[in-house]
Amino acid sequence: MTQPRQFVIEADGGSRGNPGPAGYGAVVIDAVTGETLAEAAEYIGVATNNVAEYKGLIAGLKAAKALVPDASADGAVQVRVRMDSKLVVEQMSGRWKIKHPDMKPLAAEAARILPASAVTYEWIPREKNKHADRLANEAMDAGKRGKQWEPSASTAALDTPRHSVASALPPVSGPPGDAAAGAAKARAALASRPAAASPSAPQVGWAAAPDLGTPATFVLLRHGETALTPEKRFSGSGGSDPELSAAGRHQAECIARSLAARGTVEEIVSSPLRRCRETAAAVAARLGLEVRIEEGLRETDFGAWEGLTFAEVRERYGPDLDAWLASAKAAPTGGGESFAEVTRRVSATRDRLTTRYAGRTVLLVTHVTPIKTLIRLALGAPPEAMFRMELSAASVSAVAYYADGNASVRLLNDTSHLR
Repeated sequence: MTQPRQFVIEADGGSRGNPGPAGYGAVVIDAVTGETLAEAAEYIGVATNNVAEYKGLIAGLKAAKALVPDASADGAVQVRVRMDSKLVVEQMSGRWKIKHPDMKPLAAEAARILPASAVTYEWIPREKNKHADRLANEAMDAGKRGKQWEPSASTAALDTPRHSVASALPPVSGPPGDAAAGAAKARAALASRPAAASPSAPQVGWAAAPDLGTPATFVLLRHGETALTPEKRFSGSGGSDPELSAAGRHQAECIARSLAARGTVEEIVSSPLRRCRETAAAVAARLGLEVRIEEGLRETDFGAWEGLTFAEVRERYGPDLDAWLASAKAAPTGGGESFAEVTRRVSATRDRLTTRYAGRTVLLVTHVTPIKTLIRLALGAPPEAMFRMELSAASVSAVAYYADGNASVRLLNDTSHLR
């Protein structure tokens, strides 16, 4: 029985403006040897990033099909498509619905080129898609000059990433000796190559980000001061649930005026603790909105440390404090919550709220630990980053959450409204 040809397609597309001047690039690679078999790139005029990415996918699949005369037959070819567009990968894999009218015919065209059983899709980071990205940029540069893209043989092979498709893919089917020899040959050849050449065109950067629509934006407001705030006492969800002080009520009014002037907040969600509900009520009165209470936004339960200063905890519970500072899994004395427990709670809350408020701007009135947790998770920072953030009373931070699961921190600890 003839063994199927094994290909890897790496495809990309970009738009300088979204929509704007756009182009795509695609490369077909032999999965066994790592050899570049075909390249495709084209300037497509004014289009969105997503259209360009789909065009790159279609060009790559067509190029792979052209390499095998009977490619449409079952078992003739196996293709792994690798792209840094989460949107295209998830839609073509059938996990995300295709809603945009411009995407549906492109996805249908891509699906018709090869049998569905012959193609799998994999997301890769942008830095591992340099070859296709370079081709897309070359095509856009050529279009800018009023020309069509032409292959550059001197640089084509150098952009095949060192992660090597031969070593990254699972073993191919066929005679074991041939497959092993081919993979070893590919790894040796790739290891001996110089570092990837710099792309001949500049990186598109943010302009090449997928067009994922309006994100869910969380405006993260720490509550105003209570009597415990100036004394820097632990004040979580297991303590006395203090009300806002006079200073805190003034801070709440200041942020309410500021948010009303901006006019961007569409919903308000608050922690159930009193200091947050009072802060949220002041904003809601200005904006004419209702306040939804979300249990997941409550502060950490600090156990026996509630109401104590850091120095007092150090004096009374030194070993417990050291353990808490050293590990996210350590809980405060007396059955409080660890940062790991808070992270699970806040993550689940984030996921619920981003689904509920997709495409909307929501004010979350909450506490130090939930806000720091959301910022840390958005940045992909380790747990110890919690101790390296400053969050003042009544400060504003912001995070945008996109449809592909990525997040962008837009603001941290803004207190300009209090001045």
